[in-house]
Amino acid sequence: MLTILGFTMIATFLVLIMMKKMSPIAALVLIPALFCVFVGKGAHLGDYVIEGVGTLAPTAAMLMFAIVYFGVMIDVGLFDPVVRGILKFCKADPMRIVVGTALLAAIVSLDGDGSTTFMITVSAMYPLYKRLKMSLVVMTGVAATANGVMNTLPWGGPTARAATALKLDAGDIFVPMIPALAVGLVAVIVLSYVLGLRERKRLGVLSLADVLETEKEQEQREQQAAGAETETETETETETETVLVGAGAGAAGGPGDGKVRFTKTTGGSGSGTDAPAESRGGPEEHDADGTDDVDDVRLQGLDPNRATLRPKLYWFNALLTAVLLAAMIMELLPIPVLFLLAAALALTVNFPNIPDQRERLAAHADNVLNVSGMVFAAAVFTGVLQGTGMVDSMAKWLVDGIPDGMGPHMALVTGALSLPLTYFMSNDGFYFGVLPVLAEAGSAHGVSPLEIARASLVGQPLHMSSPLVPAVYVLVGMAKVDFGDHTKFVVKWAALTSLVVLGSGILFGII
Repeated sequence: MLTILGFTMIATFLVLIMMKKMSPIAALVLIPALFCVFVGKGAHLGDYVIEGVGTLAPTAAMLMFAIVYFGVMIDVGLFDPVVRGILKFCKADPMRIVVGTALLAAIVSLDGDGSTTFMITVSAMYPLYKRLKMSLVVMTGVAATANGVMNTLPWGGPTARAATALKLDAGDIFVPMIPALAVGLVAVIVLSYVLGLRERKRLGVLSLADVLETEKEQEQREQQAAGAETETETETETETETVLVGAGAGAAGGPGDGKVRFTKTTGGSGSGTDAPAESRGGPEEHDADGTDDVDDVRLQGLDPNRATLRPKLYWFNALLTAVLLAAMIMELLPIPVLFLLAAALALTVNFPNIPDQRERLAAHADNVLNVSGMVFAAAVFTGVLQGTGMVDSMAKWLVDGIPDGMGPHMALVTGALSLPLTYFMSNDGFYFGVLPVLAEAGSAHGVSPLEIARASLVGQPLHMSSPLVPAVYVLVGMAKVDFGDHTKFVVKWAALTSLVVLGSGILFGII
């Protein structure tokens, strides 16, 4: 019964959010609460939730301070050179932009943390996708899949968990898997190329000049419309004032023709705001050779003249970030503590005035609240799954369902099971609860625990889009993508990438 209810609860959650019948936060809280009552353990709901919150509280703290830290680094201009480099490579070409997204996500994933990877990737690429009207789910899908492949690094989590659970050396697990993982990364690049070609076909072959010219025409139309509207309002006001004060109203229109023209200028988020035409840099600005500037602020997405830039502190911020990432890899302190210290230091040095610090915290409050709220809501889901015994029951049902004849092929079975199991449960649940059972079954048929451990890593590309992974909420939240839309798009491509890694491991004799 627990097995059926467990699968039903997960299926209900996925269906409701993909059909947009409930928000992810509401679904993560209400659905498990309802099923906890169905199981007959409603009286223990509070205990399960508190236990789940306690388990995920360090993760929520890490995400809160990581968002503040990297938000400040973006504000002060640490990643501006990265953005400009990507822009020069992409050249407003949808295919190059999608490939650039995959490459950037893979490179940044070397730090081993999915949240920071998504924050940097979305910050750099979001303005381009919005400006060129590209599909944002393509960006989130490619970034999540690339990060999933790289998540198998020994300091990324799954490899360390597998090594701990089976009492193996992480290097012995990971190093032989490098060829298969490299093939998986190539598969992500190929996927991004194909998706980029689809976007190019949908939008047409674009160039930077095309985009700027289109924006120029749109701005001119908006300017004319705003001018006509202002003229009408001025005439109406003049007529009204003439009735009230007679001829004295003639001075009310102000200097010139009484029209105030506004145009659109773009800030860091890529959204248009009204500003006087004479106070902006227009699309008519060119380089010395007469071509449009590739670093135009509206395509760059990060205003080079924003007040928060700290160019004199660039190398301090770069060194601080390098030290932070090195400390994370070396595990000098718990990651939440590292980000807390780094965020406090970054705020103090870059914004020594208290009002400026408050302003920066307020600027990133939305992201902090959305992500931390989602994490604590996910704690209800995971708490009920584990507390009621649904996870253990589902895992036992799947393992018991393996035919005896598959014993000698337990590595292949483990790889296949890693896709659904790491998607429907946390990495801790899979690697510490299910993997030892699979390894024991494999040992009875002469299958090495090392092979089982390597096979268990192939589901990570799919795992990184699981509703139980806090980092995915950073990704969809910053990209302003509905979680259900992201899920519908990414699951098939992430599963295909995982199967490519599994097939490569078998072909190379690794698994």
